[in-house]
Amino acid sequence: MNPLIDLILSRRSIRKFKNKPIDEKYIHWILKAGFAAPSGKNRRTWKFTVVTNNEIIQNLAKNIGEVLSRDGYNLYNAPLLIIPSNLKESSWGLEDNTCAMQNMFLAAHSMGIGSVWINQLSQICENPQIRSILDSFEIPSTHTVHGFVALGYPLEEPKCIDRSGPVHFVR
Repeated sequence: MNPLIDLILSRRSIRKFKNKPIDEKYIHWILKAGFAAPSGKNRRTWKFTVVTNNEIIQNLAKNIGEVLSRDGYNLYNAPLLIIPSNLKESSWGLEDNTCAMQNMFLAAHSMGIGSVWINQLSQICENPQIRSILDSFEIPSTHTVHGFVALGYPLEEPKCIDRSGPVHFVR
């Protein structure tokens, strides 16, 4: 089969990561793949914020857990986060960031790095407790976060599941 199709079909969300940092050369290529994504009218109104410090990641997780009343929330102990943000006023911010994240997921998978979409910030990024953390990350107050990428080396092999669905051809 086509190697790209194989890559797409074999990617799975990973929710258990090894406590092992990701080499910066891989981070560079993952980001490059994100920046290669399409964006509405090619405006590229996004910003990508990379977080590699475990204490900072766990502080973000703790605060998300507090705001959402989810005890023990830990962002799956991922050793790396990439947080795409986009202008609040962008008509295509969600779509642009989603395309960029999918490129990052696939690039990471091609290098043996696992990933999972974290969507909790989409509803709470303007909560003052969370916004202060985003401010400390230098995510502009004019930006919103629709979701972000948690990355790390998989702790275990993901299960292969059937991912087919209904299809209807209209001819």
